[in-house]
Amino acid sequence: MLVGNPRPESRTHAVAARTARAIAPGTTPETVDLTELADRLFSRAPSPRLDDAVAKVSSADLLVVASPTYKGTYTGLLKAFLDRVPSLSGVTALPLLVMGSPRHALAVEVHLRPLLVELGASVPTPGLAVVESDLDRLDEVLAEWAATVRLPEAVW
Repeated sequence: MLVGNPRPESRTHAVAARTARAIAPGTTPETVDLTELADRLFSRAPSPRLDDAVAKVSSADLLVVASPTYKGTYTGLLKAFLDRVPSLSGVTALPLLVMGSPRHALAVEVHLRPLLVELGASVPTPGLAVVESDLDRLDEVLAEWAATVRLPEAVW
């Protein structure tokens, strides 16, 4: 999973982890948390950690891409990282946005999904928009969403 929240130990990270477990029960997802790489994203100096993160994301079979909603879309931190990813060809991506207001619910489909598709990812399911007021019933929200997800056999 790829988490684009600039805050460590964020709700976005927790929601992404629970989402990954809802889609692939019994697995522990590999995580690229951009809080750990933020200082390297705009540096010209080589960064093996950043290169490794790009390689992990680019070669994932299944990738939950999570961000808080910031000014009606995903974070600049997530965009800056994805700008370094040459391709998501062969990756099945599931877009996820955590938001304070349901008014931003379309952002996952209007902003994040097209970015992932532009990078070559297969995005076979509607993105997940989680409103903060639904966090107390997240298991129910995830169960409803996971029931609609139809992933290609190759990612299992």
